[in-house]
Amino acid sequence: MALVLIVEDSSFTRRALSKALQADGHATLEAGNGYEGLEKAVILAPDCILLDLLMPECNGWEVLKTLQEQGASIPVIVVTSDIQETVRQQCLQMGAVRVINKPFDIDELCKAVALAVRQTEETSQ
Repeated sequence: MALVLIVEDSSFTRRALSKALQADGHATLEAGNGYEGLEKAVILAPDCILLDLLMPECNGWEVLKTLQEQGASIPVIVVTSDIQETVRQQCLQMGAVRVINKPFDIDELCKAVALAVRQTEETSQ
């Protein structure tokens, strides 16, 4: 199906996300911080990015800003523990296509990835 880049500093959460997406037929890549995530996004051009906001070194906000400045067309789904509506709105304004709260629902996550990838494929045709 799709190649999904998971940018998350928690190895436990990265594994859980990866396992859920692989069970749904997706291939996954993992990055433990924002710098690594940006590098993999440029080099490997994933179909979708799952992005945590709170990470050391380079956080999710910086990743969103960099992707926006670069004009990247990769759909980003923010997966965060922050449930504030203002945070959700800011993520969407910075280019995220969806915000999913932790703990995440596997079905919701897989549907969000499928929808993001499908919308990207439709707009690129």
